[in-house]
Amino acid sequence: MPHRYLRRVVLVAILCLVLATPARASNLQTNATLVIVGIVAVSAAIAVLVTVLVLHHKDRKSEITGCVSAGANGMSLTDETDKRTYTLSGGTAAVKAGDRVTLEGKRRKAKGNTLVFEVRRLNMDFGACHR
Repeated sequence: MPHRYLRRVVLVAILCLVLATPARASNLQTNATLVIVGIVAVSAAIAVLVTVLVLHHKDRKSEITGCVSAGANGMSLTDETDKRTYTLSGGTAAVKAGDRVTLEGKRRKAKGNTLVFEVRRLNMDFGACHR
């Protein structure tokens, strides 16, 4: 079983054990209170999980592939998938103008509508661009 599913399986098992208690007439009010507390606790856990996942996804590295061109403001790359042009920043020492490359890094927005791609590393150099 993959490691990423282990926490989910443990959480489901714990919830099944906690919520699988028999209901007796003498303690029905107590059980109702426990169910409400359980629902609140699960809702809080889900909210925390969603927050962590959103923050993790926001910082996730991405890849772009396209042709690099040199300009007055430095190097830029037009992404082949979304056809947007990104100004390159960060580790651009291995990147050469005129080459088709795949870069790993983070997409950022600078002032105005300028898109910036902060390069972490060069994943693949396909050679000269063919237009």
